[in-house]
Amino acid sequence: MEQFCLDTPKEGFIDITARVREFVRSSPIKQGICQVFVPHTTAGVTINENADPDVVTDMLAALGQMVPKLSYRHREGNSIAHVKSSLMGCSLTIAVEDSDLVLGTWQGIYFCEFDGPRKRKVFVQVVGA
Repeated sequence: MEQFCLDTPKEGFIDITARVREFVRSSPIKQGICQVFVPHTTAGVTINENADPDVVTDMLAALGQMVPKLSYRHREGNSIAHVKSSLMGCSLTIAVEDSDLVLGTWQGIYFCEFDGPRKRKVFVQVVGA
C-alpha cells in the first residue's frame, strides 16, 4: 500500500487522478483493482467529470443544499462536513487493465475536502486479479 499527502483548501474537490494513475503504472500489477482510501471523517473521495470545472462547482453547491445548517449537537461544529463525507464515501475501487486505471473518457478521481484547510492522507493499493 502506498500513500500521499495533500494540503487542502477550506472546502473543495482536488483532482487526484494523475497521482493515483502514477501509483498504478509503477505497480507490477498489470490487471486487477486499485483501491483508494481516505482515512478521514470530514473528507471523502469520488469519481466524476474532470473536463468541465463547473461540475465541481455544481457538486459543491448541490451538497450545500442537501446538507443544511441545522442545530447539530457535535461540539466541534463540523457536523456538516461529517455528513458530506458520508455522502461521498471514503473509498473507491477502480479496475486496472494494462497497468492503467479503467476510467471513462470524462472521469477523474477527486479528493473531497469539507473541513479544511488541512494536511490529508490518501492511501492507494493495487491488487492483481
